[in-house]
Amino acid sequence: MTRPDDVTGASDASPRTHASVRSIGAGAPVLAFDVGGTDIKSGLFDADGRVLGLRRSPTPQVEGDKTSAVIEQLGLLAAEVRAEHPEVQPQAAGLVVPGIVDADAGLGVFASNLGWHDSPLRDLASARLGVPVAFDHDVRAASWAEHRLGGARAYENSVVLVIGTGIAGALLVGGEPYTAGGYAGEIGHSPVADGPTCACGARGCLEAVASAGAIARRYRDATGITPDGARDVIARAAAGEPAASDIWDSALDALTLSLAQLTAVFAPEAVVIGGGLSRAGDALFDELRTRLAARLSFHRLPVLVPAELSGNAGLMGAALRARELT
Repeated sequence: MTRPDDVTGASDASPRTHASVRSIGAGAPVLAFDVGGTDIKSGLFDADGRVLGLRRSPTPQVEGDKTSAVIEQLGLLAAEVRAEHPEVQPQAAGLVVPGIVDADAGLGVFASNLGWHDSPLRDLASARLGVPVAFDHDVRAASWAEHRLGGARAYENSVVLVIGTGIAGALLVGGEPYTAGGYAGEIGHSPVADGPTCACGARGCLEAVASAGAIARRYRDATGITPDGARDVIARAAAGEPAASDIWDSALDALTLSLAQLTAVFAPEAVVIGGGLSRAGDALFDELRTRLAARLSFHRLPVLVPAELSGNAGLMGAALRARELT
């Protein structure tokens, strides 16, 4: 996703209260950045694990490769929060980004909405910020935070699934993220049908059928009515509207198929579901539990639990990874 705002200055960031982010516990002070195609979340975590100067600022909108513009923005954001809190001296920084990420090599391998290919983001950020930088994929970092502090903390082997405009995932094996050079966890782009064509170019991806964005889009295409998001479609389905019921039912079937495949191959103890669609509550979780049990036989059924850290999990994961460098 991209945002139309043509804003690149850190001074336009909107401060948020640190009460909205759970403490990550005691440890070294660190900077944390969660970069997306639309905005950048940033903050300074103090020695008690509280976040200071939490901001959500627009991602620079420049043509082509946004590497240089993003790195410069990180430098501006870091300078601002350090000036506001000179008593807190960060020892490291955490940086998480979307797309294909090779965390070990420090490379942003590919991100269509940020324009980079094999960009050495970790080293560039470290040079700009003047501290060591821990680098990772945004959803993988969020899964790490959920494992340490949130819904996945009781499970060593789990899947974290984020269902929003798209669908992203991460795998935890033995309590550690399984990365496969950045290619593991692309659950949203696993095939569940013969169509429709996904934005990635493949056909029948889970994301193209069952993401919140797809549910709203499919309803609009079927009825000519633009719904107020996926939850509006779900509410219409609950009220018995046929078109909404068909679309919601097919989305649940697609999610069930994907979970069944993960259960048969990976046998996770739990699937932690976050993102906007998770706020559908029982309409999502109860249906998935029932359908998954009906779909499988001898398999160990995973516990389906809601994510606990909301939209701040990626930022918290970045901070936790940064502390590993201190």
